[in-house]
Amino acid sequence: MIKRKTKLLLESKVNELKMNLANNYKDLARDALKDLQQTVEECRESGELKDKDYRKYKQIADEYAMRMMNYHH
Repeated sequence: MIKRKTKLLLESKVNELKMNLANNYKDLARDALKDLQQTVEECRESGELKDKDYRKYKQIADEYAMRMMNYHH
């Protein structure tokens, strides 16, 4: 089971990304995506995320990365 603190952290990263995308803040959205990806990896490495939860958040990050692939200036 994912720790509440870890889940809140990851959900806040996802929400930040969604908010930046909704407001069309492309640079901030790219930064938020990088931050989410990094946080997911760090949580996995530290043992805070089990494989099931890691796959869930990795998939979320990967889906946003695909959607944002063509975000350029």
